[in-house]
Amino acid sequence: MIYAYTPSNKNLARAPFIIGFRHFITIPNAYFGGKLVRAWNFSPLHLLLKKTFMKLTSASVDVFEGLDPAIKVRTRKMMMWLIIFAVVMLFGGITSAMIVLYGKLTWIHVNAPISMMMSNVLIILSSIALILSLRYLKSGKMKSGLWLHVTALMLGLGFVFTQNAGWSVLSGKGMGYTITEDDKGIKSYRWNTFAKLNGEYGKDYWLEINNQRLILENGEYYLPDNATSPVTNKVLTTFNAFGALLSVLIYIHIFPLFFRLLYMSVNTVRIIRGKIQQDNTLSIYVSGMYWHFMGGLWLYLYAFMFIFF
Repeated sequence: MIYAYTPSNKNLARAPFIIGFRHFITIPNAYFGGKLVRAWNFSPLHLLLKKTFMKLTSASVDVFEGLDPAIKVRTRKMMMWLIIFAVVMLFGGITSAMIVLYGKLTWIHVNAPISMMMSNVLIILSSIALILSLRYLKSGKMKSGLWLHVTALMLGLGFVFTQNAGWSVLSGKGMGYTITEDDKGIKSYRWNTFAKLNGEYGKDYWLEINNQRLILENGEYYLPDNATSPVTNKVLTTFNAFGALLSVLIYIHIFPLFFRLLYMSVNTVRIIRGKIQQDNTLSIYVSGMYWHFMGGLWLYLYAFMFIFF
């Protein structure tokens, strides 16, 4: 049994604990007021998580207090624009690499899985729900604004789920990587070559060399202008660069989006607690700026990877 200091049994009963971390770092038995105080297992990690959550969901600390409200608005918007600019540079670099590699390597064109098509619909609906939520909150309809905000959050989670499911489909068709293990049990990860592809050629995917679509006949690949000399060996031993970059784009896009979903969860709690009111919706607005941008970015990436490329 683990014991801990606590100012009172009442405060102890109200203290939230995260069950998954109960057995991390414990503290010794302690006495308070001459009595042994009994409590759940908890650690400094619990206290840190609790303190962080309380700060995020509380509006009691405002670094802009005493300043012109317009300064707060301009500052937070400018910070968000800087973040958006950094994301644009990141994805611009990756897509530029794909453009440079295209035409120099054996390249694959794949059709998007249905789940990724569904993700397009979900991200659009999520943005619409977030826009409506902000409008309702500004008009004082807090309950409607809350439910629309929760809807936007759930649609965002659905987007992440369908994105991961879409990549799982592509990986199952040989677009992913292979894990091998040596005699010592050491695992190594190697990105697949085109020999691992198992979809239907011409329907699920097709290949190009020097902007020429390859012809597959009797298990052999040929260039359209040279139907007598197969290039099968070259094709099957080539690293699938598009598959690697595709997975990078998908999961680098999901990664910051996931943290934005956490922030939307925090804003949901703020709405419930009354920290966000009719005249205090800047957090929702700034969150929406990033959310709409990331949604638009994904639609661009989808068109870039599956339509134009």
